[in-house]
Amino acid sequence: MKTTRHSFLLVLVLVMALAVFSCVVIACSDGQCKLLDQCSTDGDCEAGLYCFGCPSEFSGSRCVRSTTTNQFQLLVPGFNWSQTWNVTSSFATQTWYFFSSSIANLKCDLSKICLFVVLQNNSLPFNKYAFLTTHNAFAIEGEPSHTGVPRVTFTNQEDIVTQQLNNGVRALMLDTYDFQGDVWLCHSFKGKCHDYTAFEPAIDTLNEIQAFLSANPGEIVTLILEDYVEAPNGLTNVFKAAGLMKYWFPISNMPKSGQDWPLVSDMVTKNQRLLVFTSKQEKEQSEGIAYQWNYMVENQYGNDGMKAGSCSNRAESSPLNDKTKSLVLVNYFGSVPIKQLSCQFNSEDLVSMLNTCYGAAGNRWSNFVAVDFYKRSGGGGSFQATDTLNGELICGCNDVHACVVSYEI
Repeated sequence: MKTTRHSFLLVLVLVMALAVFSCVVIACSDGQCKLLDQCSTDGDCEAGLYCFGCPSEFSGSRCVRSTTTNQFQLLVPGFNWSQTWNVTSSFATQTWYFFSSSIANLKCDLSKICLFVVLQNNSLPFNKYAFLTTHNAFAIEGEPSHTGVPRVTFTNQEDIVTQQLNNGVRALMLDTYDFQGDVWLCHSFKGKCHDYTAFEPAIDTLNEIQAFLSANPGEIVTLILEDYVEAPNGLTNVFKAAGLMKYWFPISNMPKSGQDWPLVSDMVTKNQRLLVFTSKQEKEQSEGIAYQWNYMVENQYGNDGMKAGSCSNRAESSPLNDKTKSLVLVNYFGSVPIKQLSCQFNSEDLVSMLNTCYGAAGNRWSNFVAVDFYKRSGGGGSFQATDTLNGELICGCNDVHACVVSYEI
């Protein structure tokens, strides 16, 4: 009798455990799962999240971020100018930025209660924003060979460039080479592009960028070129062929002594929405392409740039605290891309390095944060890191969402 009772109790416990497990499993699905909720498929997760496993951070699969917050579209639309609105901001400093050139009847007192705050927040200088950057954006896992020869080289990303841009990446690192009488995106062996290290003709990626800029007239894209092209006007010709010159931001408008950059709103109005930097100094004069280190400082890349508590400049860059350069670029990726480690690198380690580099750069937050396998993380990842940078740059808070203005009628 006792055995029967014990068996019954055991079955009851198992049934209850299965019921609880079932409740946990079905607690969220069909696009209802939130950040770090357990999941089975991407479809379980809310918009802006996807289902991913990161063994170094958690067991199983959980919803993690897959997109950035658009720093130009933070504030609530739809003010009725016929009414008086009380607007409260969470800005943490006494310096107030109101994100439009058309502010009507603006009043702010020490309690930070404001009237009539308009909603566009793209009217800060370009260097007052941060942009997620993909290192070797072209080196995409699964990219088919364009040379007929199997590729034998590393990959650094998993999404095509169009997907990267759609997910909020706004700066792309590209390696450009002379190859087969054209400009190609390529890794190299002994300094040369080969058929087994080439990814694709540069025109293919530039066409993707052109399509994105055409479809998104309020967005700005930055290209940072590790440039090995020797052909005269080789880069200029491929940019022309892709139809990108109409978006070109001219070097004559770039600050050269540490001043602020033009307002993003002005760049958009003038359709100067493509910034291109080259690693070849002579091309600033010969082709009108900005020499990168005339305008930005950059930390060391690879393993040497990932040492906790240390943030030093790469050899080509002036010291990080050189404030005659208005832009700051922080790299955080290993010398050899290992995607299984990227979810750890792109999580707390990345945020810690951004804080270290802030001090090294003379208390300046970085404008570009470059990573491998940008979607891999243990939660917010490179997307949250970019949100943190934008929060600090825009309003002195550690999350860009804290810069959102709330309001009451």
